[in-house]
Amino acid sequence: MPHPRTHLQPGPAAPTIADPDWQEWSNAWTRHIPILTGRTDLTVTVAPGAGGGAPACFYPDSGRVEVDATHIGAPDVANPRRAGHKRLVPTAYGLLVHEAAHATHSLWRTPPGTPPVIAAVADLLEESRIEYRQRTRRRGDRRWLRHTVTTLISPDDAPVDDPWHAGHLAGLLLARVDARIITAKDIKGVRAAVTTVLGRKRLLQLRDVWRQAHTTDDTDADTMLDLAWRWCRILDIDPHRQPHAPTADQGVFAGRLAQALTDYLAHAAGLTPAEYRARQTSTRFSAPATWTRRDPTDAERAAARHLAARLRRARTHQPEPDTRPSLIPPGRLRTRHAITAQAQIAAGATPTATPWQRRALLPPPKPTLHLAVIVDVSYSMHPYAAPMSSAGWILAHAARSSDAVTATIAFGSDVTLLVPPRQRPTHVLELDADGGSSTFTDAVKFADQVLQLRQPGRLRMLAVVSDGDLPDIDPAHRLITTLHRAGCAVLWLRPADLPGHTFPHTTTVEVTDPVQAIGHIADAAVTALEHA
Repeated sequence: MPHPRTHLQPGPAAPTIADPDWQEWSNAWTRHIPILTGRTDLTVTVAPGAGGGAPACFYPDSGRVEVDATHIGAPDVANPRRAGHKRLVPTAYGLLVHEAAHATHSLWRTPPGTPPVIAAVADLLEESRIEYRQRTRRRGDRRWLRHTVTTLISPDDAPVDDPWHAGHLAGLLLARVDARIITAKDIKGVRAAVTTVLGRKRLLQLRDVWRQAHTTDDTDADTMLDLAWRWCRILDIDPHRQPHAPTADQGVFAGRLAQALTDYLAHAAGLTPAEYRARQTSTRFSAPATWTRRDPTDAERAAARHLAARLRRARTHQPEPDTRPSLIPPGRLRTRHAITAQAQIAAGATPTATPWQRRALLPPPKPTLHLAVIVDVSYSMHPYAAPMSSAGWILAHAARSSDAVTATIAFGSDVTLLVPPRQRPTHVLELDADGGSSTFTDAVKFADQVLQLRQPGRLRMLAVVSDGDLPDIDPAHRLITTLHRAGCAVLWLRPADLPGHTFPHTTTVEVTDPVQAIGHIADAAVTALEHA
């Protein structure tokens, strides 16, 4: 039986229990999806656990899109009725766009009796085809699709040692380069690994297949299946002798990517996919950061006001001689502006030109501080959960009144956006530190996405609260080095009583009292502004 969540197979959609806390998101995205699709018969359900086990999915027979609310975080991280909310939840919005592309362009069905391997390859080709069609129809959607792909998938350079999985990764990722969804730089390591296994000739042949798929009509099942047969011939696969496709979860965007990546990393580690999944299950937790909401205390409100005042003073530190325009003397007359002012008066308009320029002591211009706080919520960091929950609220409120932009992100077994940029949260989210610590690099990449930490011309800082006991030391080291070279300062706050790793290119401070971490972050922010 085909999986009921596949976008290419009919089948009843299992009911998803609606969550009242997320009803506003469901309603807002249901009103929004006609813009993405041109269809008015679709509904969107946003809820924890929606998506039938994948981050998002589309049920064609019932006309329903589901998005797992895990990729949003909390209902109050953004207002889904406002257009700007998508910038605060780019991964979830990219999932919505991808499923909208299926709803618009996946209009063909796999005929009964099609070999499972052929159906799997056709569905594989469909993934980049529908994104190519969506991007062609709505160019602005490309940024969200690219963000979702690059956020959910980040394979390290490693060999892939069989043609099927190499071809599968090529169809998922390299095909998206030709669809102009991601860039060649995004998947440089994947391309090298795939080329090593397939060789240039076979990879070029596969590329010709997916490029033809991109130009195939939305209803042309025959061409899609013909291309799938051609794909199998290139890889020397006999669909009649292979009763089941090596991959699962066909048609579901993130589910397919996750399966392909699991196979990819399993082969790189010299394990079978089952052994790799078992090892990951034994060493990691699968749930994102969890929390309870509470009202801020009077002490937290006072701390936010005090920090905001410190940040404002830092921006106006040491006034310097400068000039400023003025409507009236004294000062130096600016002839062109004076003529403009006279013309405005003669025309009966209120003069807006400023003919005079006077000397004054003015605060030097200061760049806007972009500060990302990344909190380790693994079990060993439990004493720091409450203070850093408080810090996220304090920083967000102080930033709103002092020309700063902050975001607080938790990393454990998953990445959770706790306090998005430019938001003033109404409640403090009390974190539960009971997960693993496997997603540090994902958290940093996400912080870079929302705050542009590598973009020059702005004042940037990353503050990490963690013991540094990470399973991915080398990738984390490379990422921190990249930020350092891009001009982003990295402050690492490490508990003094816990063993861990010290990274180069960071200012590392050992903290003896968890509450001190708040003050260290505030002091670093103020110092950065004073020396900007």
